[in-house]
Amino acid sequence: MGASEREKMAAGQWYSCIDPELDRLRIAAREAVHRHNTLPPSDRGAAAPELIRLFAGFGTGAFIEAPFHCAYGFNLTLGDHVYLNAGCVILDTAAVTIGDRSMLGPAVQIYCAEHHKDQRLRSEGQEIARPVSIGTDVWIGGAAVILAGVSIGDGAIVGAGAVVTRDVPAGVTVTGNPARMLSLK
Repeated sequence: MGASEREKMAAGQWYSCIDPELDRLRIAAREAVHRHNTLPPSDRGAAAPELIRLFAGFGTGAFIEAPFHCAYGFNLTLGDHVYLNAGCVILDTAAVTIGDRSMLGPAVQIYCAEHHKDQRLRSEGQEIARPVSIGTDVWIGGAAVILAGVSIGDGAIVGAGAVVTRDVPAGVTVTGNPARMLSLK
């Protein structure tokens, strides 16, 4: 018997997102996300307990504002003192790791899936998942979009509204669409 769609997704192979097992996992994530987004802040704390249990890792002092959305949750690891502002969306079809003390502004979006370029295969739900890695002490400005397979180095800054399509070296600032290194004058 061949690999399941979940196993193919985890292995970084083409898989169909139209799959009963993946549907069940997304439903579980939506339930945890709903709980997080609807709990009163005084009851929610840093994040709803159901959401924290879903994650691969939730560091000490990490905090997620509501509303928040993730696709699966089990691929998401937050380091210590990570802060996700309101409206962040993380479509974690692959591993997403956010290093210690990194901060994401409001409405930051991280997408791990790339849909097939062939129209027929895309209509069948074919996609491939590529991990996203964000180093320590990174600042990502509001409404920035981080695409599949990108790594952002320690201490980097991503300007508000930037669309990050390539790796960002440590300690640099990128802005724009597509994001480019900010030149110093």
